[in-house]
Amino acid sequence: MQAVTEPATSAVAGARRIAIVAGSGALPVEVAQTLLRTGHHPFVILLAEEARAQDFEGCETVTMALEEFCDFVAVLRRAGASHMIFAGGVARRPALSRMKWRLGMLGLLPQIARALTRGDDGLLRAVLDYFEASGFRVLGAHEIVPDLLAPLQLLTRRAPSKADERDIAAAFQAAVTIGDLDIGQAAVAVGGRAVALEGIEGTDGLLERMAAMRDHGRLGGREGGVLAKCAKPRQEMRADLPAIGPGTVEGAHKAGLAGIAVEADRTFILECSRVVQLADELGLFVVGRRREDHSS
Repeated sequence: MQAVTEPATSAVAGARRIAIVAGSGALPVEVAQTLLRTGHHPFVILLAEEARAQDFEGCETVTMALEEFCDFVAVLRRAGASHMIFAGGVARRPALSRMKWRLGMLGLLPQIARALTRGDDGLLRAVLDYFEASGFRVLGAHEIVPDLLAPLQLLTRRAPSKADERDIAAAFQAAVTIGDLDIGQAAVAVGGRAVALEGIEGTDGLLERMAAMRDHGRLGGREGGVLAKCAKPRQEMRADLPAIGPGTVEGAHKAGLAGIAVEADRTFILECSRVVQLADELGLFVVGRRREDHSS
């Protein structure tokens, strides 16, 4: 992976100003830094309890709660934004009872209410479509930081064994299945079968459950195993692409796994050099694969 990321020229062509709606994690920071390096002056809406202003030095920022969603359009227009990017994690969904609705937006209430009963993709599509209907061009973070996407290759010194390959195949199949149901993006397989699926708690919670199962002997003494992470079959590409980082490697190690397989070109590897260094230190493999190569 290259050290310097350049945004796709076509993605930012004609942009007056690019806004970032920033959640937690390194991805929105990487997006902002890339835009700054390439001569843009991003405006950042920091989601309260998720993003921190000190991580976005050089950017104009404002902190807003999810429940202030109805005010985002006015704030973005005042900032002169024409394009916007959603990046980073969001730990919770907005509370409808605390939403600050505006008269002109009450027609959106049924759509948002329906979306809140679905998976993440259903809600994201409703939100992103609303902003595009309001006149903004919504970009995917991968259009700004394409070099953070996982390459189709082995990244670590350790390579998967034959047993690991069976686990990779089983974990990918399970991840695709739950993704098709808009439940999650990751699964763990041990001994050639899926043993844990990502739910609302995210990948970190999945790995914590794995570690607990290992400690309680729920895996029948089986060692190793693989975490696989991939985009959902109907993934909303403009937001919520899967991602791993150093914390994922640490969690996989604590869960006793042999390695991590991610979908190449559709999964972010954040702090990639640190991910590889840590995986090598801990004896894990990290590999980018095409999930189609593991479909049944």
